Amino acid sequence: MSIATPAPVEPTEPADSAAWSGGVAVRPASAWWVLIAGVIGLVASATLMIEKVEMLKNPAYVPSCSINPVLSCGSVMATPQASVFGFPNPLMGVAGFAVVVVTGVLAVAKIRLPRWYWAGLTLGVALGAVLVHWLIFQTLYRIGALCPYCMVVWSMTIPLLVVSASIALRPLAGNPVARVLYTWRWSIVALWFTAVILMILVRFWNYWSTLI
Repeated sequence: MSIATPAPVEPTEPADSAAWSGGVAVRPASAWWVLIAGVIGLVASATLMIEKVEMLKNPAYVPSCSINPVLSCGSVMATPQASVFGFPNPLMGVAGFAVVVVTGVLAVAKIRLPRWYWAGLTLGVALGAVLVHWLIFQTLYRIGALCPYCMVVWSMTIPLLVVSASIALRPLAGNPVARVLYTWRWSIVALWFTAVILMILVRFWNYWSTLI
């Protein structure tokens, strides 16, 4: 009589590792938002880069977004803050939003990317958000002018951070803090927009009041 030998057991991947390495299903609304935000941010960044090149070629050039003393891209792009790392800031936007566009296309096509990829994207967008807030402060309280195309980038970065974080951090849904942040995420975004708009209104009220 032969004794049956047990079949070899394949090593299983730890649950935590599988959660982060497995492909993530992204809701259509989130996928489209990533794509749309990426396209808008890329167009705004590329336009800024083109305007910057024109200014370098011709110091007398007036950018298309220099509308009045407050809404003046030229005033902003001529400052050191416009080249934080020694090269024009829009280059970072072009590179970063290009990645976002590709990610959005893949997500819309229902191609599942690993969660670690979404986590990396979220980290990159978070770093961009930090830079955005620094630039908001510099624009309002040091430069004293607003760049419309820059504000388009601002307005895309924060919601994009919320969406990418919602996708990447889904395994933390059981965490009470994460659950509260997820539940109120769009309210937080709305408060952010409200705060920025109010700061702009207050900072340049002397000019806005002349238009009334």
